[in-house]
Amino acid sequence: MLLSSLLRFYTSYKKQLHSLHSPSSFPLIGCLVAFYKNRYRLIHWYTDLLSESHSQTIVVRRLGARRTIITANPDNVEYILKTKFDNFPKGKPFTEILGDFLGSGIFNVDGSLWNSQRKLASHEFSTKSLREFMVNVLEDEVENKLFPLLDKVCGNDGVVDLQHVLRSFAFDTICKVALGIDPCCLDDSKPAPPLANAFDAASEISAMRGAATVSAVWKMKRALNIGSEKKLKEAVAVVHESVDEIIRVKKKKMNIRCGAKTTLIYERDIEDVFGNFNNKCDGEEANIENDLLSRLLSAGTDDEMVRDMVISFLMAGRDTTSSALTWLFWLIASNEFVTKELLNEVMSLDGLDFEKLKEMNYTKACLCESMRLYPPVVWDSKHAVSDDILPDGTVVCKGDRVTYFPYGMGRMEELWGKDKLEFRPDRWFDEPGLLKIVSPYKFPVFQAGPRVCLGKEMAFIQMKYVVASVMRRFEIQPVCLEQPVFVPLLTGHMAGGFRVKVSRRV
Repeated sequence: MLLSSLLRFYTSYKKQLHSLHSPSSFPLIGCLVAFYKNRYRLIHWYTDLLSESHSQTIVVRRLGARRTIITANPDNVEYILKTKFDNFPKGKPFTEILGDFLGSGIFNVDGSLWNSQRKLASHEFSTKSLREFMVNVLEDEVENKLFPLLDKVCGNDGVVDLQHVLRSFAFDTICKVALGIDPCCLDDSKPAPPLANAFDAASEISAMRGAATVSAVWKMKRALNIGSEKKLKEAVAVVHESVDEIIRVKKKKMNIRCGAKTTLIYERDIEDVFGNFNNKCDGEEANIENDLLSRLLSAGTDDEMVRDMVISFLMAGRDTTSSALTWLFWLIASNEFVTKELLNEVMSLDGLDFEKLKEMNYTKACLCESMRLYPPVVWDSKHAVSDDILPDGTVVCKGDRVTYFPYGMGRMEELWGKDKLEFRPDRWFDEPGLLKIVSPYKFPVFQAGPRVCLGKEMAFIQMKYVVASVMRRFEIQPVCLEQPVFVPLLTGHMAGGFRVKVSRRV
């Protein structure tokens, strides 16, 4: 048995040497020199190497970091995310990076803690009432905040950073859906609330941890409480304290359900803590149990776990959808045919209820094509519990970091053809109007397997609603036609923002 296992590993290792196109390495330091040279263009460097690899997999060894396997091979992705799910958890090296910010939230834990949160969240996300609540929130946000802001831009014949607008819109929306409060980020007459600013800082610095050449650097800065780590600690404190207080006030509101006294207590408490938050939304008393926070508290979940869960949902619900929408509006701006087809679909709708939104197949194809080229989450890593061999023959050693790479996968000719870099929504159709069934392991932008994104359908509903609403009423034209720079932090965004000219559609 031992001899056959050793032979299997040796055979696989020989196969790996011939199939991998890994970066040039040197004794002791590995590929540190090449890594350092390409540190500001890692996603392009990795994509180039993967394109030259027969197996679409590379192995990166460098001083100061654990051995890393990066793959764009769908068979490997399925093996990691489904077949051998238990052997490829996120692992301590990953959860350390986001641990201060996300705590023990669902996106940052493994094992029984993840499983219990997954079951609870899965139940809540599957309810019809939460989906309907989200559509109601979208309608309110678009009609009462997004449209007035864009109308104001039109009236002033001015320019706006659409990426910032979409991020603000997404944060307002997810805060109402997840927490039942409105931070009013889209209201340019008020300063950004502390929670939103702290959230931005915590996200950015946590991403810097993940991108660090040597992890010991940020760990030392954290131990000494200096530089970026000091700023992260301060930002995380604001986020945690803010959400803790929202939970306290929410529990008080849920315990006192009727009478004028309830409203006065709730509004005064929120105003004392958050100042410029607007919580006097129409129908709020009727929707007290519709937001995700109320649902989790009603289930008897521990306050700290609830806090960490909703912070994870805030991060996922804001940055991913706004990133996908930003790149979609950029891509369609230079494609008249796609713009015309999109307009035909959105103009044909006589309403934007949940069922109508589900039928918007061309809009969904455009969103998928946008996320293929510019995935909101560029890569995701797991850490091997024990030795293993991937389907393409790549040897995995215990403790290895194993990364699947959606950005690179969207640029593999083997997966998408010679026109892989072209924006072609029609590649998502088997025949006109009928969407293809594409393997989530070929297109893993929402992960796949047991950890597949619970909010996938709600994300599509939100993005479709925004696309349909904006395109029906406005024309969006980029100020600069040069190719924007894609920046991969916790989520991918457009460097310098996305400045556009907005005009009313005639």
